[in-house]
Amino acid sequence: MIHKYFGTDGIRGRVGTLPITPHFALKLGWAAGKVLSCNGSKIILIGKDTRNSGYMLESAIGAGISAAGLSAYFTGPIPTPAVAYLTRFLQAEAGIVISASHNPFYDNGIKFFSIEGMKLSNNIEQAIENAIEKPLKCVRSAELGQSHYIVNAASDYINFCKNTFPNNLNLKKIKIIVDCANGSTCHIAPNVLRDLGATVIPINYQPNGININKNCGTTDLRVLRKTVLDEKADIGIAYDGDGDRVVMIDHIGNKVDGDHILYILATDKMRQGKLMGGVVGTIMSNLGLELSLKKIGIPFARVKIGDRYIFEKLQKEGWKIGAEKSGHIILLEKTTTGDGIIAGLQVLSVMVKNHKSLYELCKDIKLLPQILVNIYFSNKKNPNPLSSLEIKQAIDKAKKYLAGYGRVILRQSGTEPLIRIMIEGEDAKKVKYIAHFISDKVRKVINY
Repeated sequence: MIHKYFGTDGIRGRVGTLPITPHFALKLGWAAGKVLSCNGSKIILIGKDTRNSGYMLESAIGAGISAAGLSAYFTGPIPTPAVAYLTRFLQAEAGIVISASHNPFYDNGIKFFSIEGMKLSNNIEQAIENAIEKPLKCVRSAELGQSHYIVNAASDYINFCKNTFPNNLNLKKIKIIVDCANGSTCHIAPNVLRDLGATVIPINYQPNGININKNCGTTDLRVLRKTVLDEKADIGIAYDGDGDRVVMIDHIGNKVDGDHILYILATDKMRQGKLMGGVVGTIMSNLGLELSLKKIGIPFARVKIGDRYIFEKLQKEGWKIGAEKSGHIILLEKTTTGDGIIAGLQVLSVMVKNHKSLYELCKDIKLLPQILVNIYFSNKKNPNPLSSLEIKQAIDKAKKYLAGYGRVILRQSGTEPLIRIMIEGEDAKKVKYIAHFISDKVRKVINY
């Protein structure tokens, strides 16, 4: 199903440009209120990250919700998975998060969660889009919804996170550098880890509205890596701006991404006899992850990019663990959506329980050389460049050069104006050569 506004992860775009405008947000709030008002609570939660534009958008969405006859409950800056949890806990009609996740501050987005704390189905997203096209009709004055502020939202979520960590363990001997990406985990993640006994040094935890994700967080680990080494820390943990992703640094400076984390958590569950089937990755998951899991007998399935597709596959198979390489980790035994803080806690629990460093936990997974290239792309001149004959021929040539020992994946991002290129293979030199070759072809085609 192709939507007009909804993409891979809600609605996203440049602030001030349709659909991220106050007028559209007003209409969206009203349309969502009309479509989602079916459980009787007449409450919709609204959370946000630390972008300046969040204040404008939450006001507009709240006004639309009120016009539909529902009440908006504002949480203030809080991680995306916290809104999923609180929506479920309070049995609200829905939860809304104003965030563009790992994007720069000048972008923003609007995500939805159902009363169960899950992403909305395609059918419900389509129903909201259909309602947007209708004239906004405000309910009578006596039926207007009201606005409320949840003062204990952060503390409730902190307690929820801590309760996912084993009661018989603590982090008293662990020194952690925490990169909060100047986003919505700033006042939460360090407190969770300190309460569990860790020595915590936070970095990038002073948001000013425009520094979210800037040279920090899951997309830029340079400062985190340096701080881990300088402070001789046991581990570095990076979140993205809205806290639904996590990427780590081990004590010697190695990156530990979603593929590593999936392997650590799956193998730990297998050792305990609690795996419950297999695990789910995406087309971007490293082939080395699949081979490492196969070697020890853990089934592995791939789906399209997007945590909603991981969730759907987990539900279909009855499995409990899935992840994207970028750091979305879904642990259905713990919560209903990707949660960077909770996923990080589970890795820490494996470290403490087994008396092993993060480096040691990753030793048995052998990832293949892989290069990711992002190319900025404005679709005004050529809306579908990847269908061009020149690029198709380049991909065929690259695959022949790999001789069956690697993968070539090109796709248009569903969250940013980018073409993403992934080259993977056993030979690092071949992978590097092909990445340059394909990138040059893509740039040539999009600049015709």
